[in-house]
Amino acid sequence: MVACGALARHVADVAGRRGWPVDVVPLPPLLHNRPERIAAAVERELARLRPRYARVAVGYADCGTYGALDDVCARWAVPRLAGPDCYSVFAGAERMRTVLEDEPGTYVLTDYLVASFTRSVVVELGLDRYPELRDDYFGHYRRVVWLAQHPTPGLRAAAARAADVLGLPVEEVVVGDVLLERAVGQLVAHTAPGRTGRP
Repeated sequence: MVACGALARHVADVAGRRGWPVDVVPLPPLLHNRPERIAAAVERELARLRPRYARVAVGYADCGTYGALDDVCARWAVPRLAGPDCYSVFAGAERMRTVLEDEPGTYVLTDYLVASFTRSVVVELGLDRYPELRDDYFGHYRRVVWLAQHPTPGLRAAAARAADVLGLPVEEVVVGDVLLERAVGQLVAHTAPGRTGRP
């Protein structure tokens, strides 16, 4: 499975727990900061892996590719995780809709983003060098919601620090990985022997 680096460990954990024979090939998680590059990066990995694997799947939601990733998946006849983004993969589309309807100015974090906030957000956006840009980027946000898959004291402290950097209150919403497990299971079932794809 060609997976988003932000999901790869979770996918591998689920597969290992369930005994599914899944090799997870992670792509750099920072691709999320340049979603226009995701589809091409996935296609390169599909081309590299297809000669070695009879069954391949994509561990990405659409993730801001606006259908470009679906075009790649269609060319290679491989499935991907359903939904518009990883938040919906973890929390479900209906729950995410409720979260954003309750407060449209919600900045969402996952365990990965909490743990990597300094590298993924602060450094990538230049806030370590130009902290005055914070309000330009985040001035319209009103809260942080952490979709916690496996909350620990360390991650809670990291979520609080991330929210503090943004000057926002943080809410913890425990989602676990039940929905991710279900989604990965659907990909495993979809790529059962007999299903192949070529561009």
